[in-house]
Amino acid sequence: METRAYMFLIVAIITEVIASTALRATKGFTQLVPSVITVIGYVISFYALSQTLGTIKLGITYAIWSGIGIILITILGFLVYKQRLDWPAIAGIGLIIAGVVVIQLFSQESAVN
Repeated sequence: METRAYMFLIVAIITEVIASTALRATKGFTQLVPSVITVIGYVISFYALSQTLGTIKLGITYAIWSGIGIILITILGFLVYKQRLDWPAIAGIGLIIAGVVVIQLFSQESAVN
């Protein structure tokens, strides 16, 4: 059952990243196609996220979802929108990666008891 929860979490992360990337292209929700992608992406993401919560604790789920999402959005921001980061931002993202790794490798709280 935990595998199913993590599959939903992966779907939640991917669809949230797609929605957030499209959000910039909506230009304040004045562009139809990116606006539709954004709304559908967030709906799917939150549905999938809700499906993880019977197995993975809320705080752990949210930490993984937001942490990996931040990393992927940063990469897409660089690739798609040519946004660059300074060293403090890169260091902060490195700390986020470290936090997600620590949770996954060492936390006994990642699954509901």
